[in-house]
Amino acid sequence: MEHSNNATATTMSMPLQWFDTLLDSGLLNTGGMVREEEEDDDDDDEEEEFEDEERGMLSFVALKPGHSLMDWIRLTKSGRDLTGLKGRLIDVTEEELKKHNTRNDCWTCIRGMVYNVSAYMDFHPGGDEELMKAAGIDGTDLFDQVHRWVNYESMLKECLVGRMVVKASTVLKVKPTKKENTLVNGLTPPPPVLPEPAAAPLPAKDHRPRYDWFQTDEAVTIVVYTKRKIPSSGCSVVDLQGNVLRIEILLGSWSYLLHWSLSHDVEETVATQTVSSVGKVQVCLRKMVNAKWAQVGQALESHDSFIRSKDRGLFYRDCVLVSKKEVTHDTRLFCFQLPPGTHMHIPVGRHVYLKATVQGSDIVKPYTPVDAVLMPQKNTLSADINLMIKVYPDGLLTPHLDSLDIGASLSISSPDGSFSLRSLRDVTHLYLLAAGTGFTPMARLLHLALQDLTSVRKTKLMFFNRQERDILWHSELEHLCTEEERFQVEYVLSQPQGSWAGKRGQIDATMLQGFLERPEDSKCLVCVCGPTGFSELAKQLVKQQGFNEEEIHAFQG
Repeated sequence: MEHSNNATATTMSMPLQWFDTLLDSGLLNTGGMVREEEEDDDDDDEEEEFEDEERGMLSFVALKPGHSLMDWIRLTKSGRDLTGLKGRLIDVTEEELKKHNTRNDCWTCIRGMVYNVSAYMDFHPGGDEELMKAAGIDGTDLFDQVHRWVNYESMLKECLVGRMVVKASTVLKVKPTKKENTLVNGLTPPPPVLPEPAAAPLPAKDHRPRYDWFQTDEAVTIVVYTKRKIPSSGCSVVDLQGNVLRIEILLGSWSYLLHWSLSHDVEETVATQTVSSVGKVQVCLRKMVNAKWAQVGQALESHDSFIRSKDRGLFYRDCVLVSKKEVTHDTRLFCFQLPPGTHMHIPVGRHVYLKATVQGSDIVKPYTPVDAVLMPQKNTLSADINLMIKVYPDGLLTPHLDSLDIGASLSISSPDGSFSLRSLRDVTHLYLLAAGTGFTPMARLLHLALQDLTSVRKTKLMFFNRQERDILWHSELEHLCTEEERFQVEYVLSQPQGSWAGKRGQIDATMLQGFLERPEDSKCLVCVCGPTGFSELAKQLVKQQGFNEEEIHAFQG
């Protein structure tokens, strides 16, 4: 999941039955989620147990019978004309969009594409009043505040009216390139628009990364100077696909991109080196022919650009499933191998998206990578991505993943999410509250705190599950407790069986009173991840213990 302190935003107007169905269907891009963050998949049982709390905090309306998410999906597949245009796609001007601003004739624009959402009014969990706020206008910002991670392209595909006409003076012209963008009903997305300076100010020019390159008879080396210290674990994503080279450097909430069609052929593998202390990243390519290059290649779209990561489109590459291991009775550890030309550093707390075509529909869901084991010995760059995923029998994506044969391919995106290592600076006491698969962002955070952060004096995990058999990496956590005096774990089960001697129930103030300590001269950070109801309640309880917003980070689970 990914996080920010705004964990509430993702599903503020979504009742649980819709949330569960969205999650399993892939129509909700829950990456690990607060999402401003991220992160993973939720636990059905935990969702049920926190349903009462969630009902008290989220704003939604009671839907009429026959207006569930599955009813909406059936309606979109019925052949009914939901746009009123009899299948035509049109270009929509701002003036035309403004005319369609009533409940029975409601158009809105999301990221340059215009949708007629009139038929969706009675199906919207937040009620028609929420939809009407975006009637006749560009609703992108309103959508992002509440539903940023919903896969609206799929949900509203049959409501697509056409493309918003963008005035020429506002269009950022870019060089044509082969893009990863998904078509929406056969339409390419509109040209990118320059962000308003007030909304996304660029950093000072002196802080902008730069690059250089040099060559020998055998190789070409590209050097990126980030002008800041970077994590020792790395921050680069390099993809060589054919003769197209893409280098993305992830710097906090910013992204620096180099993008070329190479001048000459190179070997399919690349080598990368990160010098964290001086903020330098090197990418080395082996020439196929020993000849002098006049230039690296032809610049492609967004080459040498430095923008907010959230404004950079996701980039996918096909990865191969190399192993699948059982973690618990319903959770697997999937290991995917990156292509030979890809090197990918996934920052701690960030997630990736999996994309697959299931039953004729594109399904996209976020998951937070973990290491192959809880406490790996070295921070070496791996060619593998490990994902701990709970398999939902009635889901769309997870049964598909579970059925994949070794050697099968799956599209995996570059890292996404807003968690920043800056929040860990000088932290002495790290507290982790996790429910179900909300543990996944905590796993690498644990390793980082205990192995690399010398300021951290104490790391404590309170892990909520339904039964003992649901505890992820149970034996590994127990072993870590015996080996590392700075680490402590407490388990809480809502439906324990047998002779369970540990804590029982759900998260409450009494549990946290003894768990959250604040010694003198300490700096604390509390990280939360789990189902939405759990995360919201946990944040409220933590604040009641005297912690402020800056001391709480909610990964959306």
